Amino acid sequence: MLISRKDQGLLARWWFSTDWALMGAVFLLMALGVIFSLAASPPVAERIGLDGFHFFRRHVFFLVPAAMVFLVATFMTGRQVRRAALGLFLLGIVLMVLALFIGPQIKGAHRWINIGSFSIQPSEFVKPAFVVLAAWLLSESLKRPDMPGVWLAWSTYFVFVGLLVKQPDIGQTMLVTGAWGALLFIYGLRWRYIAGLAGALAAMGVMAYAVFPHVRSRIDRYLNPPQLPDGARDQMDFAMEAFRNGGLLGMGPGGGIANKHLPDAHTDFLFAAIGEEFGLVACLALVALYAFIVLRILFRAQELRDPFRRMAASGLAVVFGLQAFINMGVNVQLLPAKGMTLPLISYGGSSLISAAFGLGMALALLRRDARETVSGDAGPAETLRPVVAQGA
Repeated sequence: MLISRKDQGLLARWWFSTDWALMGAVFLLMALGVIFSLAASPPVAERIGLDGFHFFRRHVFFLVPAAMVFLVATFMTGRQVRRAALGLFLLGIVLMVLALFIGPQIKGAHRWINIGSFSIQPSEFVKPAFVVLAAWLLSESLKRPDMPGVWLAWSTYFVFVGLLVKQPDIGQTMLVTGAWGALLFIYGLRWRYIAGLAGALAAMGVMAYAVFPHVRSRIDRYLNPPQLPDGARDQMDFAMEAFRNGGLLGMGPGGGIANKHLPDAHTDFLFAAIGEEFGLVACLALVALYAFIVLRILFRAQELRDPFRRMAASGLAVVFGLQAFINMGVNVQLLPAKGMTLPLISYGGSSLISAAFGLGMALALLRRDARETVSGDAGPAETLRPVVAQGA
């Protein structure tokens, strides 16, 4: 099928304004997730009495709607991105509240809502929606100083983070706070306020250590690994052994030994399983692919004239990249253990679809469509001003 540049239809405009290198990288990451899931998930399923391909089949089952959501999202205009984010944020917040009362308690947390035989984690969908909504409110305050956009953005942050702490989900709280700080930095917050926000984040970490026993236990085990009885080993020992076993080129798909003992080799510790079965080369290639996606979005976002598009696309890239960094950092013992998936790679329907939707919105915001002239689309150039600092 040939598409002419003179064609002004929706498909033609999308075709010639889409970043195909970025889209190809995202689809490549999804394809690698299928390969890695096929190699690493069977031992986990068999260990808990399930069919060996249970998690693989479910991963592919969720990948199909995730790919469709990603592709459809790239067609959206800036206005449609905002509307979708607002609706998803409000719906997600309601579901997060319901999860506290009617959701199942798993490992001491109320983060999920059961729908038939599936469970969804509403906070995963609120995460990209919050970034877009906050970017919209901050950008509106630049155009209309009389609008309390800054304080409304802070309100959405506190509502979201408050529910995350209540669940509790401290890892997601830190992730969202990091993305919020990045948005404020791009917006033009003065350095002393950035330092204050960093101090508040550190205080949140100290408070979480004091209040939540599971957080204290993980940090203590990270700082002072316990002396285990002879023959006893924990998941971090197996993760490091997996990397050592893998060497440069790995032991081959299905040939891993240590990952058969990892309790979450298909989710939180999939990166270690990849290291054992595919080797250091595959791990470095995966890191490079994540870096390419994040940096390409950030660099292209800085070329945009519209503040909303610039902040929203950058914030979505930060959320995606920071989550990948946290997961990989835990796997190589740079960070304390934290249950956080590797975006688009790990098993988990909510995480997979949420990450796909976030990247789809980022690609939509990066599109240059001359026909879009409304606020939030390709409008006139505007310079970000430190309104937050002046009004804070």
